[in-house]
Amino acid sequence: MENSKKTALIFGCGYLGKRVAQRLLDRDWHVSAVTRRRETATELSAAGIAPIVADWIRPSTLRDLPQTDRILIAVGWDRQGGQSQYDVYVGGLRNALQATSPQANLVYVSSTGVYHQSGGLWVDEASPCCPAIGSGGWAHLQAEALLRQNRPGSPSTILRMAGLYGPGRVPRGRDILSGQPLAAPTEGYLNLIHIEDAATAVMAAWETNSDGAKTYVVADGTPVIRRTYYEEIARVLGRPLPTFVSPDPAAMVSRRATTSKRIWTARFRRNLCPRLAFPDYRAGLRDVLR
Repeated sequence: MENSKKTALIFGCGYLGKRVAQRLLDRDWHVSAVTRRRETATELSAAGIAPIVADWIRPSTLRDLPQTDRILIAVGWDRQGGQSQYDVYVGGLRNALQATSPQANLVYVSSTGVYHQSGGLWVDEASPCCPAIGSGGWAHLQAEALLRQNRPGSPSTILRMAGLYGPGRVPRGRDILSGQPLAAPTEGYLNLIHIEDAATAVMAAWETNSDGAKTYVVADGTPVIRRTYYEEIARVLGRPLPTFVSPDPAAMVSRRATTSKRIWTARFRRNLCPRLAFPDYRAGLRDVLR
């Protein structure tokens, strides 16, 4: 690798991380990614990404990380991993910050789950955040605070990402295609962002942020009632409109439905992504399903 080649490091090279990595590779960046699994390391290597087998909640495995110009943190919580969401999001981030340079331009992918609002209220970056203690939204909020505390004045951006969808990820798409009743709430708003627009948001955050920590909510700006979203999937697939049964109250889908807010994206559209490739769920679903 030539010394002049720009470098990026990704923690959490999954659904979003891989797309961001490909965009960097297309621009002739050298991209490394941290993964816990050797089989994933093989897949990353085949895609042109330099794998680093390490676990970010174990600081001893992060001692020899490469110096890098950009960092993306898009780590998901593995329910089967045996660690709490706090340990993954906050503990892991603390270890990563200690193992990397504060001069690197860092993007942290958070979640709109930090917002507790219901009743269809509109929320933006200035809205209060009081998620349930112990929830994923709460853990992300603690991680955001840790980032601001540890890297004041350093180039960093927090992206509170709405629900990701795109190729290979259309929630309930298979059930609707098969005609199975959906064990899902029908009320409340979904806030979504197509995976390609989410990757564009990450790239734009790196390219527009030079100092200090900035926060953006990232969504397509067209919240949709859950029933309407599922019915649109059926229409695009040419299937009968779905029927519904009540989900288990303890299921994750039921807990997520206890909040119902609409994401106001004025700052995101003004500063990062004035134009989206998929400005609403209808355009996105047509692209994915057809």
